[in-house]
Amino acid sequence: MRKRLIIDAHLDLAMNAIEWNRDLKMELSRIRQMEMHMKDKPDRGRGTVCLPELRKGKIGIVVATQLARYSPPDSALAGWNSPQQAWAMTQAQLAWYREMESLGEMKQIVSRTGLEEMVNLWEDDTIPDSEKPIGYLLSLEGADSLVDVSYLGKAYGYGVRALGLSHFGPGRYAPGTKTEGPITSQGRELLAEMGHLNMILDVTHLTDQGIEEAMDIYQGPVWASHHNVRKLVPHQRQLTDEQISKLIKRGAVIGGMLDCWAMDIRFIDAISDPWQLDIKLEKLVDHWDHICQIAGNSRHVAIGSDLDGIFGTEQSPWDMNSIADLQKFENLLKDRGYNDEDIDNIFHANWLRFLRNALPA
Repeated sequence: MRKRLIIDAHLDLAMNAIEWNRDLKMELSRIRQMEMHMKDKPDRGRGTVCLPELRKGKIGIVVATQLARYSPPDSALAGWNSPQQAWAMTQAQLAWYREMESLGEMKQIVSRTGLEEMVNLWEDDTIPDSEKPIGYLLSLEGADSLVDVSYLGKAYGYGVRALGLSHFGPGRYAPGTKTEGPITSQGRELLAEMGHLNMILDVTHLTDQGIEEAMDIYQGPVWASHHNVRKLVPHQRQLTDEQISKLIKRGAVIGGMLDCWAMDIRFIDAISDPWQLDIKLEKLVDHWDHICQIAGNSRHVAIGSDLDGIFGTEQSPWDMNSIADLQKFENLLKDRGYNDEDIDNIFHANWLRFLRNALPA
């Protein structure tokens, strides 16, 4: 059966390459083997993402991140001691993406023209998927690394098209997950500059107050790249029904994520086992279905897997060995009554419609 094109709107590829020291050109089995005896990170030997697996799953277009958090002296979270160091890390990550481009492994998307070229390439069955570059759109996850607002122009210049103000904990532009509070004055300045550039605002990781403020202040394109439903997992990290409704009214798309703690309230990081709790890929369909019921259609949900976002198979659905298994969602969705158009929407069409409106010509 011909595989459908998949767009995944959230992958921390460069972080894995630079900070986890993973050569993502390698086959997944080789990466896991090399990490077999490493103990520095909990997901060693359990990664799910590499470029060959993306191709096997026909995940031809991704939103790839730059991520480097500033950690103030009183924060318990890991991060860099200055914004300048955080900026330097994002530039190392950018250098890795450029190296992948020079090898023909990846190709950056910065405009609608580039997007259409990658869609046409991945829909061309005369070329084996194994020989195609992965198209990627750059997103900055958390704005801490922007030394000041003027650095946004530099980031836009090298191709950043989406940006989230915050990540975990306190942030220079906005507080993030597991915190409370409003967008900072510097964050409001950044939103104004983003508006001039018509960049995509990613509300993922903002506080409840931050989401409300951002939706009121920012008039440009808005999405939630990797966010699940608070009704099913009652945690501040997930979206309330009211937030979902506001995003739908703005034409946003919400990417479902595959971190088990965001899928099932029973899961506890570093303690629970996905197999013992029987957390499968189908659990994400519950979250998608909830959003679809609010929207009355399938036009506002998609994939933002966050796979290998500081976790591996130890914190992923147990019926998923690699990111290529995203293709399993086709049958799972059919079994839940979703038709071909709905499945295309979730796999790629919703992100494509959004990006065709949001990207510069």
